Amino acid sequence: MSAYSPCVITQPAYHRSRKLCSTVKAMSERASTLTAAASAPQRKGSSAFDARFSLVLALASQTSSLSQRLLMDVATETSKYLFPRRFEPRNFEEALMSVPDLETVKFQVLSRTDQYEIRLTEPYYVAETTMPGKNGFDLNGASQSFNVLAGYLFGKNTREESMEMTTPVYTRRTQSEGEKMEMTTPVVTKKLEDDDKWQMSFVMPSKYGSSLPLPKDPSVAIKEVPSKIVAVAAFSGFVTDEEVQKREAALRKALKNDTQFHVKIGSPVEVAQYNPPFTLPFARRNEIALEVERREE
Repeated sequence: MSAYSPCVITQPAYHRSRKLCSTVKAMSERASTLTAAASAPQRKGSSAFDARFSLVLALASQTSSLSQRLLMDVATETSKYLFPRRFEPRNFEEALMSVPDLETVKFQVLSRTDQYEIRLTEPYYVAETTMPGKNGFDLNGASQSFNVLAGYLFGKNTREESMEMTTPVYTRRTQSEGEKMEMTTPVVTKKLEDDDKWQMSFVMPSKYGSSLPLPKDPSVAIKEVPSKIVAVAAFSGFVTDEEVQKREAALRKALKNDTQFHVKIGSPVEVAQYNPPFTLPFARRNEIALEVERREE
């Protein structure tokens, strides 16, 4: 019987694939040793059937153990990504790091509960556009707004300069060709309460500060977002208007019991999306935020 080596892993889903691969190889080598032992001359008093039966039991036992370890490793790594709170105390910071190589909004954590996190964000600049229609998360409207902002980011500006992408993309509900820039996250969407409109915005790379090139498209505006305190709740899955309404209501209800902060009067809901459109629902990282202020003593 020849040894079988199953160590072929294409496009590994987790960083621990090499370690798992080594374990599988070790098991294959062990199987070869057991096979050789079974093929060797048997001691007096033992039978070939006994040797083969012992080999089958040994392989079955080790295969079962390996399968359990593999499943536990995969489950653990998946849980660390989807539910970082259970594994690391700095859950939101670690979750943001799951979007590699993209700049994001800087913030300081002031407090944390099981339902939300209170952050003090640093000032940042955004490129913003009003979304068509009355649905902030309609696929066609969102795609159209995203493309308008991406056009500015990748060169449709007065300097014809392309900038790096950042993260996340923001969607907000509010009261009222050339060199490239980095992309940042999130993309933000917000709603204009006066006329039931939503706005989407890209966070601009911090290295530009107030010296960002002006957009050629008149529907794009550059704005500075001042430092503020926000309550943030994270969730996975696709973002829909119904989901946003449900999450906003839950966050507002939870904040009523906060002894340090309360929702600022007139604070609009803000949704941050950190992942590319092709990301599977269970692996998506979204956040809903409300601006808050300290309660008076």
